[in-house]
Formats: sequence, C-alpha cells, structure tokens
Amino acid sequence: MKRTRRALRTAVAVALPLALVGGSALTVPGAKPEPMGRAWSGRWLTTTGSTTGTTIRDVRSIIGADTGAAAGLTGAGVGVALLDTGIAPVAGLPAGKVVNGPDLSFESQADNLRYLDSYGHGTHMAGIIVGNDTASGTRGVAPGAQLTSLKLGTANGAVDVSQVIAAVDWVVEHRNDDPANPIRVLNLSYGSGGNPSAASDPLQYAVERAWKAGIVVVVAAGNDGNAETRLTNPATDPFVIAVGAAATKGTVSTVDDDLATFTNSGTNGKAIDVLAPGESILSLRDPGSAIDTAYPAARSGSTLFRGSGTSQATAVTSAAVALLLQARPSLTPDQVKDLLKRGTALTAGKAGSLRLKQVNVNTALGLTPAAAGQPFPLSAGDGRLDEARGDSRVVSNNVPLTGEFTVFGPFHSANWAAMSAAERSWIGGTWMGTPIAGDGWNGTSFASRTWGSAVWQAIPWSGSRTWTDPSWSGRAWSGRAWSTDDWSGARYASTEDWSTALWG
Repeated sequence: MKRTRRALRTAVAVALPLALVGGSALTVPGAKPEPMGRAWSGRWLTTTGSTTGTTIRDVRSIIGADTGAAAGLTGAGVGVALLDTGIAPVAGLPAGKVVNGPDLSFESQADNLRYLDSYGHGTHMAGIIVGNDTASGTRGVAPGAQLTSLKLGTANGAVDVSQVIAAVDWVVEHRNDDPANPIRVLNLSYGSGGNPSAASDPLQYAVERAWKAGIVVVVAAGNDGNAETRLTNPATDPFVIAVGAAATKGTVSTVDDDLATFTNSGTNGKAIDVLAPGESILSLRDPGSAIDTAYPAARSGSTLFRGSGTSQATAVTSAAVALLLQARPSLTPDQVKDLLKRGTALTAGKAGSLRLKQVNVNTALGLTPAAAGQPFPLSAGDGRLDEARGDSRVVSNNVPLTGEFTVFGPFHSANWAAMSAAERSWIGGTWMGTPIAGDGWNGTSFASRTWGSAVWQAIPWSGSRTWTDPSWSGRAWSGRAWSTDDWSGARYASTEDWSTALWG
C-alpha cells in the first residue's frame, strides 16, 4: 500500500532568499513550508530529550562498546562510506581518517564549497563515527575506521534521489580501492518520501546491490513521528538495517529506554530492525553552517552541537557495525544484521511493545551468526524513478523535478539497472555517460590518490560559506535541464535542539 503523497504547492509557492543557503527556500504564504527536497531538509523539534546532551562516551556505554570483548575495538581496517552533506575540516576530525569521494551535490561546481559541509549534518554524523575532539575529550564510536565522504546535499539540504542512487553505485564500484580499508559499511542517514514497490524500486535496487557486494547498508527509519507507521525509503528495503532512535532518558541504562517520539514506528510493512541512541547526541559542530547559524542554542561549548534524529542513531549503528567487522572481518551483511537484531531487548513503553532491540556490540560479539542468509527476493530496479522520489523533490525556479529525469538528464531505469549490476554505471568521473563528479574529481581510485582534494586536508574552517557561483551549469553539468543555482528544500523551526528529518 502506497503512502499518501503530500501535495506539492508549487502553484502558490514564493521563492524567498535566505542568507543561510546561497539560494532560496520555498514557502507558502500563511502555511508551513512544504518538504520540497525533504530528504535533507531537516525537522527541528522543540523538545528532544536532555538539554545537556548525550555524550558519545555515554553512547559507547549504552551500546556495550566499552565492555568485554568490544572494549578494545576501534573499527581499524574498516571503511565506512558516509553519503551525506559533506564534511567540514573541523579540528575534531583527524586528517588520517577521512577521505573525500566525489562531490555529487549541486555545490560541487563552486570552488569554495566542493566537498565541504555548508549544512552541518554530515559533520555531525562524521563526529559520531570517527571524531576525535581533544578540546572536549570526545571520541567517535569507531575512531579507528576510515571514513569516505560523498557529498550529496547543499547548504539547505537539497538532494534528489538520483544523486543518492549515483552515490551508492560509486561506493559499490570503488569499495576495494583502498585494500587496507575496504568499504564494508554504508551510512545512509537519509530517506526518500516515495513508497514504491520493493520489487522494482531503483533506490532499493541500488542498496541491495551494495548489500550483495558485501557492504552493510545502515539506513535511517525516518523522523515523521510514531504515528507514521511506514519507514522511509530505502529503510523499507527488506535487506538493509533500518535504524530507529532510542530515547535514553539521560541515563546509560537501557532499562528505561523507549522509542523516541519522532521515530517512524514501522508497524505497517517492514519494522525497524534495531534502535540506537538518537536524542540530543553531542557531536561535532560545523561553525557557520546553516544549522549552526539557525540554531545557536544547540551549541555546547565551542566545538560540539546537540542533534536528535534517526540520522544520529544510524551513525551510531554504522560505527557499531565497524567494530563488529574489525573483530570478525569474515561476517557477511546478513550475519551482521542477524547479530545486531539478537541484541538486548528493551522492556519499557512503546519500544517494548514493538519488540525492538537496542544495538549492543558486546552482546553481538558473544553470539554465533546464523548460517543462512536473508531469503527476500531482489528488486529488479526497473521501476519509476519518480515513485522512488515521492514527495522528496528538489525545486528550481519554483518548479519541482518530476518524471523520469535525474538532475543530470533523462533516466531509463532498466538500462541503469543493467549497468549497475555490471558495476559499469560509473566510468571515471561520469555516471551513465554524464560527467557529474564535479570539477575537482579527476582520478579513478583511492590507490592512485589522484583526485583533487581527495585526501582530507585539516585546514582551518572558517564556516559561513555560501554558494556564490551562479554559473555551475556552464561547467561539468553543462546543458542539463536542471541547471540553476537555487535548488531548495524546506526547514522547520526549533529553539532548543537540532533534530534531523528525512536526512534521518
């Protein structure tokens, strides 16, 4: 059964400039902004748990990462791909643990923004996974893992599902470029508003291809609230690990934990696979980014920022997976999912009634993984891209992107699915025959280290960077139909704590 699509009020929408975003955001006179490009648009909640925040040290205790066999694990030797809004070179991200993949965002054409997180979401996720902030004593859950950042979202969070699909394809094809740190985990703190059939959905096909290639795909369940009974896509895919956020009540004990009120319940269709801490998580601040500027009350000291959402829970789970794979590198994605789902059961409130489980690394390490894999049928990938997109639409000049078009041009799903299966959708910096990797990408692999800015440079981050290049359409994406500089999303207001929406 398909989710009812929210109406797209483009006929009465007015584009208003925003100093934060270097573009525009759609608003409707007398109404809340519609979630155009809603996947990264963000939902800001006024009450999201502790006002002091949950430290990553506490998170490690909650998920059993600092006890028993898990205590000495760091994720060393495991690569994690972060498909997000880029990463800012803040001091809390060690240069030796972050690598830039290609920038597939609209901002890739602006020299002052390429790879960089002008929104603030990706930096927060990166801090949870591999952060090492000496100023606050904050270390990520898997500080020894190597993080590969693929930037997809802009300063206002705008991204199309086609960019996400292209990014997943890239990760699959480049997963073994660095033999010392093969990509074994894909973090997707993202969800599309579409509700297509899993049998044909291109987005679910893409994540299944990654799963079958040996990559554990960890996806946010969505932040539409417990009343929303369906997960967002591709958390709906039966193979991947769908993550909900746990309300930890300000304690490290899981006995009093509950399903966070903003989490999709997953009671109709696929259920949430696991929970992880997701309320008021203290991770790295991205000074001058859109969310940092809009929500100063969420700052903690000079380097940290409180964020709530299934995004944060997804990053915690991805880091936990990296720890498991360091300890047991032979585990398949199916086995990792099996071990995590057989973790500690919650007994309180809604979470208990839904029989959800909290991630516990130490418990998982003590279990024997199931021999059999998951029996679900694979997607054919030949469905309509527009159904995967649903109501998550980027907007240019007040016109939403619709139909069988990517932001780069026409899309034929069956042709793409065949190329993706053969791991030939990417040739160098082109995807399906179109150059989309941004001007700075001019290499083919980690091994050659020939990308522009591929190796993380821990340069001082001044923040406050906006998209000032209006002519990107005349460069790598020349001649594409969707070629303006004002792609936009929407955001909701808050006063206390930053909480992500369908960027999880």
